[in-house]
Amino acid sequence: MQTVTAQNGIATAPHHLAAQAGRDVLAEGGTALEACVAIAATLSAVYPHMTGIGGDGFWLIREPDGRLHAIHGVGGAAASADLSLYAGLDAVPQRGPLAANTVAGTVSAWEAALADPACTLPLDRLLRDAIVHAETGVAVTAGGAGIAQTKGEELRSQPGAYADIFEPEGRPLAEGDVLRQPALAETLRTLAREGLASFYTGSLAARLAEDLAELGSPVSAADLAAHAVSRPAPLSVPITGARLFNTAPPTQGFASLLILALFDRLQADAPDGFDHVHGLVEATKQAFLLRDAHVGDLSFTDFDFQGLLADPDALDALAARIDPAKALPWPQPPQWGDTCWFAAADGEGRVVSCIQSTYFEFGSGLVLPQTGITWQNRGSSFRLAEEGWNALKPGRKPFHTLNPAMALFDDGRIMAYGTMGGEGQPQTQAALFTRYARYGVDLQEAISAPRWLLGRTWGDVTTSLKLEDGFDPALYTALEAAGHDVERVGPPSAMMGHAGALVRLPEGGFAGASDPRSDGAALGW
Repeated sequence: MQTVTAQNGIATAPHHLAAQAGRDVLAEGGTALEACVAIAATLSAVYPHMTGIGGDGFWLIREPDGRLHAIHGVGGAAASADLSLYAGLDAVPQRGPLAANTVAGTVSAWEAALADPACTLPLDRLLRDAIVHAETGVAVTAGGAGIAQTKGEELRSQPGAYADIFEPEGRPLAEGDVLRQPALAETLRTLAREGLASFYTGSLAARLAEDLAELGSPVSAADLAAHAVSRPAPLSVPITGARLFNTAPPTQGFASLLILALFDRLQADAPDGFDHVHGLVEATKQAFLLRDAHVGDLSFTDFDFQGLLADPDALDALAARIDPAKALPWPQPPQWGDTCWFAAADGEGRVVSCIQSTYFEFGSGLVLPQTGITWQNRGSSFRLAEEGWNALKPGRKPFHTLNPAMALFDDGRIMAYGTMGGEGQPQTQAALFTRYARYGVDLQEAISAPRWLLGRTWGDVTTSLKLEDGFDPALYTALEAAGHDVERVGPPSAMMGHAGALVRLPEGGFAGASDPRSDGAALGW
């Protein structure tokens, strides 16, 4: 794969049909905001194991006038989702009705984005490709087939329409089989006809609430109607040559920024050498310790995230905790999460970095029969505790691994980048960004090159330091000698996430790249 260049606009997504949908909207004069809605909707039809309209979404937007702002489409816990609902349980279940305990915020983020006066394309145009792919069908990818095979047993036992849609012949769909989702297509038509607010207060909301109640979810019509997007100011931090931006809590954007701010203070002369990998891994540990103590619903913490990022002395002190030669022992529990990151940039100067998810593969496993929507299980991350970090409370927003990233370079470049992968998201962001920005590696090569991961990502549950094949053999040995629990995981694979990036160039034009570990593409015009 090679870095894609374009003159008028560009889109990147982890499935090529979604990237095509975004690129076509740009070519018809649409904005990057409209392109990202088209991408997001199409992903719900072609990548339903990774994302869908029954989940949450976060947007980071750079406007043509230079203003940078965020949209958080994240739902809170249902009004009836309190500790009494889970009496006798040690934890919120990861699948099933009690896991489907938060409102889905993705569609509300689309509505907020499209409220921009620059967005003029009709909604039925933006949802057109998604409707076609859901109605007529799309070939199942190897990754989708693998998930269907490994997760089928736990998913087909859940109430709802999972088996009807995703196992229509009584078996998991295999690679190349055609996946059809006519109920989802009709849902998207309803949204196009009635408007996106129908998801929360219209006829669609009534059907959602009816199905959720029938299947045993605590999310009610009142919960849907009470939902609204939020717009907290993005977090930012300066590093050498750029200012970095990411979304505020409940996302882990703070950790993604902190990793890069700490690494900026370390000596590391070459990409993918010991100092580079060890330095980023150790910066990750420092960032995750703070993340796991403080990041969650902003209404339940008084930690000053932006204050720390803006304090050079505090960042220096954290960086000084990193031993340049030895690994900090790492027994921390892993975080889960599977997502889709995507982005678009238009000729007027907008750059949009987006990420959305239903959390686990196929979310809670509840597929609503009337609408074909797979409902998220993001609320399974809540702790069943009276107080403290991410403790379950009605209306509380859960901790999110999701975080879309952006960088404004001193030379005028604007970069949007991100990945799926739960615990791996900040680490993959750090790998591809430092390769490109600090070491001058080609954008596509920065994504394609071997990656590492501390902790758990898609398809794994251990907390070792995992490295793909392809690094200098001496690196594996040096990391082990420094005390890292090195696990070699073989050739590059989706375990390390589906990354992507695009860059708006100061002299005009764009560059973009997608991950060969995904089914995606970067497409420009």
